[in-house]
Amino acid sequence: MKSKLCALALLCGVGVCQAAADPTLSAWNDTAAKTAIEQWVGHATTPGDPAFIPQKQRYVVFDNDGTLWPEAPVTFQLQFALDELKRLAPAHPEWQSDPLISAALKNDIKTLAASGSKGLFKLVALTHSNMTTEEFTQRVTDWVSTQKHARFGCGYDRLGYLPMRQLLDYLRQNGFKTWIISGGGVDFMRVLAEKMYDIPPEQVVGSFSLSEFSLTDNGTQLRKTMNGAFYDDAAAKPVAIHLFMGHRPVAAFGNSDGDVPMLQYTSANPDVKTFGLLVHHTDSQREYAYDAHPPASGTLVNGLTLAGKYGWTIVDMKKDWKTVFDPALCPGNGTVLTTTTP
Repeated sequence: MKSKLCALALLCGVGVCQAAADPTLSAWNDTAAKTAIEQWVGHATTPGDPAFIPQKQRYVVFDNDGTLWPEAPVTFQLQFALDELKRLAPAHPEWQSDPLISAALKNDIKTLAASGSKGLFKLVALTHSNMTTEEFTQRVTDWVSTQKHARFGCGYDRLGYLPMRQLLDYLRQNGFKTWIISGGGVDFMRVLAEKMYDIPPEQVVGSFSLSEFSLTDNGTQLRKTMNGAFYDDAAAKPVAIHLFMGHRPVAAFGNSDGDVPMLQYTSANPDVKTFGLLVHHTDSQREYAYDAHPPASGTLVNGLTLAGKYGWTIVDMKKDWKTVFDPALCPGNGTVLTTTTP
């Protein structure tokens, strides 16, 4: 550690310092996006620099779907819900007469999308409630251990973006505390976040509903319901940050217009020089290419327009990422170009 600090000090001028090139960002190409990250971290962690941020203030927030793992052609959690419906369907023959559930069982994504938030809420109610929290965790764990992504052929827990996983490590090595602030369900993400990103459950904030507590013959239990549902997206993200973190972030990372309020809230931090970053999905061969018309969630139009005003860094996935997925976890994907298109 001492030698690393000495090497960093050699790069420092009067009041200006750049972080040395770090091998932990090896999945990033040497482009302006990587340079912007390293320069901001270098300034923020150098005592005496005008942009120095004390370690107790180094809270950074990340969206999840489309920022840390793919969200196309449907989000991981929606795919879990669809697979759960199919698994449970034999015990519920009455579902066959429900047009929405019938569409879900047939993988009719167009019909599901047309049903809007009301339809999604119904599917989530059937697959995410009326069970204990332990039972839900086990269901997600079983799904992850048996199902693979239809396009990439790898388990879902192997599909974290390698450049972003490296970025999380890089920030933590430099004294930052990393949080997930996502529209995804908090109980769903917590099953995977620590294994995939080394982010503990208490630093994962997402959509939620209120569980019910009760005493049982064996002790206590929390049972999942749909009561008091809170959807952690768009303007709700700053609200959730204040409620669960109690700190205004110094950096925010997202990929869609739903993340813009979180980046705006971060950029308005009056105490520090902040950093904002949006992942732009531009790589149809190694992942997906979309902005205004995504195959799932994640529209990015307003964010691209506002980036210049706020000084946010735009990551062009095709140009800025050397690889998308870790080839050791998902061989043949993310590095070797395919002919598949969204």
